[in-house]
Amino acid sequence: MLFGLDGVEIGLIIVFFCLFGGILSGFPVAFAIGGAGIISFGIIASLDSAGLLIHQAIDTSSQIYSDLVNSGIKPDTISVFRYPDLPRIAEPVFPQGWEYALDRNVSFIVNRINERVLAGASIETLLAVLMFVLMGITLERSKIANDLLTTMARVFGPLPGGLAVSIVVVGAFLAASTGIVGATVVTMGLLALPTMLRNNYSPELATGVIAASGTLGQIIPPSIVIVLLGTLAGDLYSTAQEQRANEAGCTDALTYLGEPAVVSVGTLFQAALLPGIMLALLYALYAFGFALLNPDKAPAVILEDTNNEPITKSEGLTWFLGVPAALLLGVFLFGNFGLVGSQNITVSSFSDAGQAASLRTNVGAQCQASMIDLHGQEAWDQALAEQAEIDAAGGVQQATQLTEEQLVEARAQKIANAAPIGSGIATLIVMLGLVLSVARGVAPSQDSKPLILGGIGLLVLALVDILLITPTTTPGGTVVLMALPTALALYGCKSAAIRCAQNDLIRVVFPPLVLIVAVLGSILGGITNPTPAAALGAGGAIMLAAYRKLQEQGQSGWVIIWSTFAVAAAILIGVNFDLRINNQSGVSAENAIAFGVAYSAYLFALFGLLYACWVLFKGGVLTPVVRETAKVTSMVFTILIGSQLLNLVVISFGGEHYIQQFLRSFDNELTVFLIVMLVLFVLGFVLDFLEIIYIVIPIVGPVIYGGSFDPKWVTIMVAVNLQTSFLTPPFGFALFYLRGVAPKEVTTAHIYRGVLPFVLIQVAGLAILWLFPTIVTIVPALIGN
Repeated sequence: MLFGLDGVEIGLIIVFFCLFGGILSGFPVAFAIGGAGIISFGIIASLDSAGLLIHQAIDTSSQIYSDLVNSGIKPDTISVFRYPDLPRIAEPVFPQGWEYALDRNVSFIVNRINERVLAGASIETLLAVLMFVLMGITLERSKIANDLLTTMARVFGPLPGGLAVSIVVVGAFLAASTGIVGATVVTMGLLALPTMLRNNYSPELATGVIAASGTLGQIIPPSIVIVLLGTLAGDLYSTAQEQRANEAGCTDALTYLGEPAVVSVGTLFQAALLPGIMLALLYALYAFGFALLNPDKAPAVILEDTNNEPITKSEGLTWFLGVPAALLLGVFLFGNFGLVGSQNITVSSFSDAGQAASLRTNVGAQCQASMIDLHGQEAWDQALAEQAEIDAAGGVQQATQLTEEQLVEARAQKIANAAPIGSGIATLIVMLGLVLSVARGVAPSQDSKPLILGGIGLLVLALVDILLITPTTTPGGTVVLMALPTALALYGCKSAAIRCAQNDLIRVVFPPLVLIVAVLGSILGGITNPTPAAALGAGGAIMLAAYRKLQEQGQSGWVIIWSTFAVAAAILIGVNFDLRINNQSGVSAENAIAFGVAYSAYLFALFGLLYACWVLFKGGVLTPVVRETAKVTSMVFTILIGSQLLNLVVISFGGEHYIQQFLRSFDNELTVFLIVMLVLFVLGFVLDFLEIIYIVIPIVGPVIYGGSFDPKWVTIMVAVNLQTSFLTPPFGFALFYLRGVAPKEVTTAHIYRGVLPFVLIQVAGLAILWLFPTIVTIVPALIGN
């Protein structure tokens, strides 16, 4: 053996040095990865052909090995790490020659590129990367960060360390609206760093909080990291759990686990919400605590006054806290008492299928023992009792077609059980009520009559729904009955919107907040998957940037505003009317009118989007946005292709199997996961998150996703760990971004010292998630899919 090392170990070392040599060579990383794969394969093939790379494999023909297998130990669990005394045989790292390995690699790379880049099941999810990048770059070019930083600095500035806290708030806000780490760090570095230094802030605190807050886009949804991790995690988890079920003696993962082995990007977005907020809070608490201990290094700053109307404490508590809390609590209580809820009376023509047992009990002895070991004896006994009850009732009840009488009876029962106030009307009342309440709070001295009229309109709207509208009222009749109170409510909300627009904080925060709610709400609420939501976000960002551009030019943005209303109108009509006119023989007049209105709204919204593109193109914004989007997206997909090539090289000489055997040699899966997390943390010092996701995760994924850990927790832990790859010296990308825009008096040493506490906060955040995994799993459990 060369240098006393196994041939596979030498091959891994060669790949390691070729990869880092390529990254440090100055070539674009996207091409360096693929080049490292080709060069390392050539070196390994040459050494193997010269007989210098010898792999000491286990002699499967030996008596000791046969005795181990006969004793019940599975061959897959036998490795040189777990049984180092087994007889070995020397063989080349390419047992069938490097030519055969090259042929297989070429075939595999074509198949993998087709599956994961061109036409596979994950391509639709990967399209979300393109849309989110476009959304983020568009918002960054629309100078939204400038307004947010200025406004938040006025709000938090008077607090100790207030400017640093405002940076964290803006970083979290930009993370949820852009998700582009480089753009966020550069923007905040250009705008906020000089201001903080002028106000006697410590260079270490200023640079550290900017770099750390800029990386929140890695974890706060919509996060490109989670999109890319999610496309891998779904495949790795399902494959690993199927293998785990087979090893347990069960036919499939559904039988063994009692639930499908599935994890989606939308579910991961739900899981990442609380960890992202937690990290932002930890950053803000550190900045505030640092200012309390070192007031001269993070002083309170009072910036210039705003045009906001001063209000008393009682007015603020009443209109910003009391009334909104009363609205939300009232709807919640009404919902619990059945006064607010669904008014849907649609009845399926088939009966509900009977509920199966919580676990499948018709399994073999080995699978039964494995399931008891996994779920516990109590869960197994409960499943047996459930199955016995089902069998006594004649088996699982199958769905059957209902008779005409049964359909009428089921519909009548739904009508009788319908809530007096529909959930849609209740949501509308709460949203408009919040607008009226906030408007009253920001301008308490102005005439309150329009707001009172709006509140009366909302009250009448609820009364009309209770007294005049029944579940059998047609959509057209509902629109007619609600037209007058809705018009009255909208009149009050129009006056409220004008008052809110005069408030700096609301004027700056509200537009991107609406976009965030639209994108994340549709994903977290399970309404749609990330790709359509990302398309909605990209279109909304373009229209928002165009509206801002028109304002800068002193022109009216009424086309953009009415296009936004057209989108909302089309959605509302689609929810309340049956627009499938091509699939119906007889279309009612009201559905035909609704279709015409919805189609007109769609066309106007499309015109507004095209008009927004023209405004940005004419203003010189659209071209650089498209160019930058193409550059970032091309880099991501090129790294994806290059990493597939590098992975196949590692697989071809047994490197992947060798690493997985090492990890599986530990009996405790907590130990295995801790080792993987430590490796990822160290690699984050020198590798970008893209390289780690596409090169390392496919190798260790079958091990960390093949245990009993919740895949959502595993993925979020990896994502938070990868966030440190942007912060850790010496090659943290956020540090390079900040160094490029920092003033001359800020040195690299300032940046490194400033970011170290935030790296420790990242580690503390990982420890909190390790000790309290419920932080990750509670939101998906509450929201569902």
